Amino acid sequence: MFTAEQIQAAHGKVKSGADFPAYVQEIKALGVTHYEAYVSDGHIDYHGANQHTATVPAKYAPLAIAASPNYPLFKAELVAHQQGKTDFMTFITMCAGTGIEKWAICMNKMTCTYYDLAGHEVLVEVIPS
Repeated sequence: MFTAEQIQAAHGKVKSGADFPAYVQEIKALGVTHYEAYVSDGHIDYHGANQHTATVPAKYAPLAIAASPNYPLFKAELVAHQQGKTDFMTFITMCAGTGIEKWAICMNKMTCTYYDLAGHEVLVEVIPS
């Protein structure tokens, strides 16, 4: 089973959104089946087979999440991040400001789903392989 330390080592290689697909492939190889990343403080719950869970603790001071999503701004800023134009904390701050509470990665479907505070899907993307 994977550990939080293994996940953190893999995540340490991510410098921008352009590095994300390789990160997903690496943690999938470790046995991660899905995970939820929380914008408010950066903690992440990683899940694997047999209900195995490893939690990476909060990474930064709590951020307030906007009450309603701003989809057009979120999408534009997400594209910029995926192109490597912003760093991770810029991306996180943008997510909070545009109402994104968390994202969930499904390794089987290779999708990333963004959710607002009400738990509604804001955007579902296919992760490039």
